[in-house]
Amino acid sequence: MNIYVDLFCTFAKMGVMTFGGGYAMLPILQREVVENKKWATEEELADYYAIGQCTPGIIAVNTATFIGTKYKGVVGGVVATLGLVFPCLVIISAIAALITNFADNEIVHHAFVGIRACVCVQIFNSVLKLGKKSVIDIPTVIIFLLVLILAFFTDISPVVFVILAALAGLAVKALEAKRS
Repeated sequence: MNIYVDLFCTFAKMGVMTFGGGYAMLPILQREVVENKKWATEEELADYYAIGQCTPGIIAVNTATFIGTKYKGVVGGVVATLGLVFPCLVIISAIAALITNFADNEIVHHAFVGIRACVCVQIFNSVLKLGKKSVIDIPTVIIFLLVLILAFFTDISPVVFVILAALAGLAVKALEAKRS
């Protein structure tokens, strides 16, 4: 199969299968991009997600762009992004045309309550998987715990967290280099 068609179809499948936004896409990205296609590693995916959260736009779209670009250059980035966005655009357009007819329907409301609960479990599972690969030593445990505590008790922007964590990682590496 043409690699660009494969890239488009893989991300289109993710676009169709993901409910709940960019964070809910993480388990699907892990399975498809890391485990099945091997277009990125767990660590790269975590990096792309962090950068995607700090850059303008939607995390899932940014991540698709990063993965496509890493795999097949700028054209790959465009193809992956279009693959992710196209099914969403079609589905959202259809839903938008019908939503006013069903928005107050109790069955629809209850279905979305169940979907949101399922998405929470998917996100939690992805966080555990990423944590096993990312929180690997004392410095990363400390960074993780500091960010976790600050995220719970402050309204600091995620961008600030990522920048501070990057600086902390650089400081740790500089200290390790200085010691050896």
